[in-house]
Amino acid sequence: MLHITWDNVLIGISLIVAFVASFTALDTAGRVAVSQGWPARFWLLVGGTAMGIGIWAMHFIGMLAMMMPMTMRYDVQLTAGSLLVAILAAMLAFGQTVGGVHLTRFRLLRGSLILGAGVVVMHYLGMSALLIEPGPDWNPLLVALSVLIAFVASALALWLAFHLRQGEQHLLLMRSLASLVMGIAIAGMHYVGMAAARFSPSSTMQPHGLSNPGLAVWVTLITLLILSVTLLSSMLDAQLRAARLAARLNRANQELRQLAMHDNLTALPNRVMLEQQLDLAIKQAMLQESRFAVFYMDLDGFKAVNDTWGHHVGDRLLVAVAERLRSQLTTTMLLVRLGGDEFVLMAEALDITPARQLAQKLVKVISTPFELDRYVLHVSLSAGIAIFPLHGRNRHELLFNADAAMYHTKHNGRNGWCLFEPAMSDATQHQLELANDLWEAIERQQMRLFYQPKFSSGGTLLLGFEALLRWQHPLRGLLTPELFLPRAEKTGQIVALGNWVIEETCRQLRSWHNQGHSDWTVSVNLSALQFHQRDLLTTLTRTLAHFQLPASALMLEITETIAMRDPLFSQQRIRELQQAGISVAIDNFGIGYANLLHLKDLDACELKIDRSFINCLRPGSEDATVVSAMLTLAQSLNLRMVAEGVETEEQQHLLTSLGFDALQGYLLGKPTPADRVDTFRFASRRQPVASLSG
Repeated sequence: MLHITWDNVLIGISLIVAFVASFTALDTAGRVAVSQGWPARFWLLVGGTAMGIGIWAMHFIGMLAMMMPMTMRYDVQLTAGSLLVAILAAMLAFGQTVGGVHLTRFRLLRGSLILGAGVVVMHYLGMSALLIEPGPDWNPLLVALSVLIAFVASALALWLAFHLRQGEQHLLLMRSLASLVMGIAIAGMHYVGMAAARFSPSSTMQPHGLSNPGLAVWVTLITLLILSVTLLSSMLDAQLRAARLAARLNRANQELRQLAMHDNLTALPNRVMLEQQLDLAIKQAMLQESRFAVFYMDLDGFKAVNDTWGHHVGDRLLVAVAERLRSQLTTTMLLVRLGGDEFVLMAEALDITPARQLAQKLVKVISTPFELDRYVLHVSLSAGIAIFPLHGRNRHELLFNADAAMYHTKHNGRNGWCLFEPAMSDATQHQLELANDLWEAIERQQMRLFYQPKFSSGGTLLLGFEALLRWQHPLRGLLTPELFLPRAEKTGQIVALGNWVIEETCRQLRSWHNQGHSDWTVSVNLSALQFHQRDLLTTLTRTLAHFQLPASALMLEITETIAMRDPLFSQQRIRELQQAGISVAIDNFGIGYANLLHLKDLDACELKIDRSFINCLRPGSEDATVVSAMLTLAQSLNLRMVAEGVETEEQQHLLTSLGFDALQGYLLGKPTPADRVDTFRFASRRQPVASLSG
């Protein structure tokens, strides 16, 4: 057998090349994982090429490490073919395994077969490129072992390439260890394959072919250069990607801060920023022994805009209000929207007199009508002022007292401002305590229904009752709706109260039916929130069924503003109720924006004229003309016409002469508890009515 020696330096270099090639392949696999589209395909191509060149270079340098007692020559075409096979196999194997989210067993097996077969073909094709005669004899067992090592090493390489694409901790160390394992496995296959070849002592080298003593050096340098460029490009891409990601994260953090510290609608600062800035302003004012003002502002009439024109118009109005307020402020002042129609202004270095002047200016600028396309909207501003440290030494006291001053403004006519006084906090505290007590009022059975009769226009025939909601507060006595319903609407408690009224009214009606008054029916006045509830019809039908009442026993009342907020929805909802047998009446008619077309489509059965028309009703007056026109409208639509708030005999006679169907008011009967309705003397008993308001 031909004596062969090995160049240990070249063996070491081949191992280094295998390690660098493996590390480069792992790193480029990471680029594939974080890329999409053509960048991902580019890194697949680069990674496969780098891995193929590295494997081939390790193989070729390993062959050059084999020293024979003759000058070794290689067939150029076969050598180039082995390089091409290695590159194509690595690229195809990378494409099968490195991309995608999950590495299935089938994909790993297919990739391993491709890469393993490519490595085997590359190795033995490269061995065939050695121009020696006669050719080597092959040890079948070592050849089989080399093939097995090739496939196992390929599977290991691809598995590591996939699972080490990304990571958080110790990724560089893990890739280095994995590259070492991959390099040893690939080198192991090569040197086992080399050991399988045995050359005859009479072997000679053909005179043609590639032969260069420095060939190993050139292959090593060129390969390492290619792998280094690839690795540096991958790392540079990672750094650029990290920089872009950091920039995006920075922008995202800024956007999140904007969202967290500002109101989405008006872009004004929100409560979070207000609290931070108030704390800072308090610290600075204490150090400098200076003063600053806090204004708590609320729009008057905003709810009517929302109810009448819809929330989209209300939102546009809030934006316009914010812009108009901001136009009156300096850059050192902080204007904040707390939510809804509430705004807070913090003005540093502002004492009582300039605070009053600024408040007057803000009230005046908001009183000018807002023209939004075809809408001309009128709102006003109620403001309360608190001065640090006169009216509070922390932000909670300042905001609470400014809020108390604002509510004092509202209770005294609105459209103005008030400077805080200690007595105002008691009234505000009263409102807050009342709101807290309201949460438990139903559970503690403190709510009551009082019934007021509704008569025919002549005043002799009882047509029914209207049940008015009252709160029997354990400390404050019997409270009327205007003291607690506005707060209930603002907090959403109105839905629970409305559902209680429906159930309690049906329970009382069931009791009256059992007493022989089976012709009596009930009407319930719905809030805006309750009218828009998805399960309203389900709630009504379930309650009627529970108390074994026919649907015709129930009538619902909605205000004109609720009906006109969304006419299409109101038409659909009223039609659903009518189809279920539940009648609907339009309350407070005449003060909103209903028109003949909408009334025609609403399918209501009754109109109740608002009491504001009745209070000033006189024969021949303008109000009488308006009411007469309303009555003609109702009759043309086959609607019953009801007048509420009748308090004088003159009003009763005039309304009767105009042709109203029914009258209601203190003249004819005051609200009465259910157990005392029999005190009313009537000839015929019909239709008691229930309502939240009154």
